[in-house]
Amino acid sequence: MHKRSRKSLLEVKWWGFHSRPFHTNRKYKDRLFQRIFDTPQDLLELYNAVNDTQYTNWEDLEITTLEDAIYMSMKNDKSFIISSTLNLYEHQSTWNPNMPIRGLLYFARLYDAYIARNGYDIFGHAQVALPFPQYIVFYNGEENCPEQCDLHLSDAFSQEFRHIQPAVECHAHVININRGHNHALMSRSHLLYEYSYFIGKVRDGLAQGLPLNHAIDASINVCIEEGILSDFLVKNRAEVKGMLLTEFDEKKFARTMKKEGFEEGVIEGIKEGVEKTQREIILHVLQSRSPEETASILGLPLEQILAIANISSEEK
Repeated sequence: MHKRSRKSLLEVKWWGFHSRPFHTNRKYKDRLFQRIFDTPQDLLELYNAVNDTQYTNWEDLEITTLEDAIYMSMKNDKSFIISSTLNLYEHQSTWNPNMPIRGLLYFARLYDAYIARNGYDIFGHAQVALPFPQYIVFYNGEENCPEQCDLHLSDAFSQEFRHIQPAVECHAHVININRGHNHALMSRSHLLYEYSYFIGKVRDGLAQGLPLNHAIDASINVCIEEGILSDFLVKNRAEVKGMLLTEFDEKKFARTMKKEGFEEGVIEGIKEGVEKTQREIILHVLQSRSPEETASILGLPLEQILAIANISSEEK
């Protein structure tokens, strides 16, 4: 990992967002993947690996990660701008077909802040230029997953209208980063390879019947000896162990939910979730826009905007 200057412990703003200081007393914990790719230098390496590019100036990369985007109480997201692309990277250790819905909400907030930061007038006659969106999900769960695949927001829409092109779409490109997968990608990012190797070692220990905490300790020892994430593991051993204990507990919880049949109930609730998503988007835009502007931006009836605004006021 790269050495951090004193300045990196301060809160710095890019594009109206806040970078996250490297402290352990946060309200929400990072996943291990997020901590490993915590600096612009490391994110640039990952970006180059994913896109097979050769960018070298990490100062061209501008962090745009949202502070309050939380998945199961843990941070699993990174977003940044480089070379006119707006990149959202998320890590998942359980299979989640709803990532495009998360991406839609996340990108809406990213673009809203980008437009405000640059003082763009979306009601003017000139075309507003926006960075090109790229959404990558790094998956290392235990369910079967191809080397790479795509998830689409439109798959969540009512199939009654599948013959009509939807007004909005969001594609999540999923990359399997389990050990032994995507060799070309791993060869372009030593950090990604070492992370994949380390998690693989933990799973080896579990497969041998070791308790989780012992499997983590043994894997840390082996990787330090072999030079895998060695500096990071030496400096952050206790925190790494804590993060993995939490992450693996979440996986156990998710498996229990699936075994007991709750997952089917969640799938049945997708329509309700989409309606809630629309309401959240409306309320978010209303924070900085008038009801009339919100109706115009989202292409929705003013009466619907006012009704949701009134319900929200009553709930408060």
